[in-house]
Amino acid sequence: MCGILCVLDIKEDAAGLRKKALAQVKKLRHRGPDWSGVYSDERAILCHERLSIVDVEHGAQPLVDAKTSRVLSVNGEIYNHKELTQTLKKPHDFRTASDCEPILYLYDEQGPDFIKRLNGIFAFVLYDPKNDEYLIARDPIGVVPLYWGHDAEGHMYVASELKAVSEVCLKVEQFPPGHYYLSREKKTVKYYNPKWAEPGHIPSAPLDLKALRESLEAAVRRQLMCDVPYGLLISGGVDSSIIAAIAAKYRTGRVEADGKEPAWWPQLHSFSVGLENAPDLKYARKVAGHIGSIHHEIHFTVQEGIDAVPDVIYHLETFDVTSIRAATPMYLMARKIRAMGIKMILSGEGADEIFGGYLYFHKAPDRKEFHEETVRKLGMLHMYDCLRANKAVSAWGVEARVPFLDVEFLETAMNLDPAEKMITKDRKEKWMLRKAFEGYIPDEILWRQKEQFSDGVGYGWIDSLKAHAEKEVADRMLKNAAHRFPDKTPVTKEGFLYRSIFEGLFPNPSAALTVPDGPSVACSTPTAIRWDKSFQEMQDPSGRAVKNVHEKSY
Repeated sequence: MCGILCVLDIKEDAAGLRKKALAQVKKLRHRGPDWSGVYSDERAILCHERLSIVDVEHGAQPLVDAKTSRVLSVNGEIYNHKELTQTLKKPHDFRTASDCEPILYLYDEQGPDFIKRLNGIFAFVLYDPKNDEYLIARDPIGVVPLYWGHDAEGHMYVASELKAVSEVCLKVEQFPPGHYYLSREKKTVKYYNPKWAEPGHIPSAPLDLKALRESLEAAVRRQLMCDVPYGLLISGGVDSSIIAAIAAKYRTGRVEADGKEPAWWPQLHSFSVGLENAPDLKYARKVAGHIGSIHHEIHFTVQEGIDAVPDVIYHLETFDVTSIRAATPMYLMARKIRAMGIKMILSGEGADEIFGGYLYFHKAPDRKEFHEETVRKLGMLHMYDCLRANKAVSAWGVEARVPFLDVEFLETAMNLDPAEKMITKDRKEKWMLRKAFEGYIPDEILWRQKEQFSDGVGYGWIDSLKAHAEKEVADRMLKNAAHRFPDKTPVTKEGFLYRSIFEGLFPNPSAALTVPDGPSVACSTPTAIRWDKSFQEMQDPSGRAVKNVHEKSY
């Protein structure tokens, strides 16, 4: 992941703003420690902190179109850049082998419509000095973070992280995923409008396990586009294990040469993290042995985790309790990963949202509600799992890629009849995904029941965080939480502690508004509560509570 900071609509004192921008963009250098670049004129400043993954030698940014003078600053990866380059109709002066440079020329020929054709994770600003206009865009799901706001003089700021703009802007917001903003039109436009996400539409494509398998394999293969050493995260669960097994299948051929040349980094390294004797570690070890990766088991202590929490909140820019619990082990692991010289990792985020993997989905009353809940959860990923996966590892200059959220794979998986995804007596959660990849990983992992990541790294981890918060936050402090935090008031001592740390780091009142309302724990969502009530009434019309046998795994 790279870091971008742009100042647009400059009215005066461009030189002074340039100095300010250079000071602010340093706060993003953890995202891009390999090089710094800046473009500036009287109307715009585009800064870039680079993490070099593709075309390490020549891909420095901002990129400039020699013919039109347009300037581009991107945080992201465009996996189908070669295919898109072949569709260009005019000659263009390519100066790099960067996967991002084609954005300049696609815009030149097609205007903002080209964004719909991008397959990748991205957030970018494209500035046109001749016409004094600019284009801002973010990837469909929001894997890559992006924030924007205005300062007191009306200058537009756009940045990869909140910390770079919260001190200078009056109000900061998340730039919405799947949207672009063209300055001459002065409005955000939703460009990502898949049929499966349309209100009222229920997909009906029949289940084809072969097509599902081939689509995910293609997504993983695309995302192995890399000129530097990469690794695999193996949590011990089915999702990351499948991604790791697919990556192992393509380890020998260089993706950029369509597999016709030997891979630069054929030996795979895999990583797992946990407290000593954490339940997930032994399963991750078995997967690594099965696929033949060099496996690294990273242990942390409870005290090391607690000590890291303030830094995790600084990097995550959230006070969501579940995100912080899960991100802290990832944050500690990422430091060790980067120390080994690895810059990119593949992860398994997104599968639970696509396939209804959270165990409360077994209470879904029908295919319609099942599908609508998967769509709703995908629409929230940029505030939870994507935010966690991206920022926890980019804190140490590592890029996380998430093949389950590849837009082509989403078209395959989300257009399947949701009746095939529903949990029944004969089919456990994510049955179709597991079935499609039989033989890829050991059955004991393939058919293993889901655990939360923050549980799998060690059951004592969450209990220790709660105990720590109990010592740090007095009863009276929580009792008066609504006075101190009238918006998004914390309801637990752990939540109060995280909110207090966040407030000290990001005092701008609008900063807290970028964090979602309510808990992110799956069983606490309004839909889960409603489904649970319906399920209990169905099991016992008298209204007496019926114990949920999967309760522990929520």
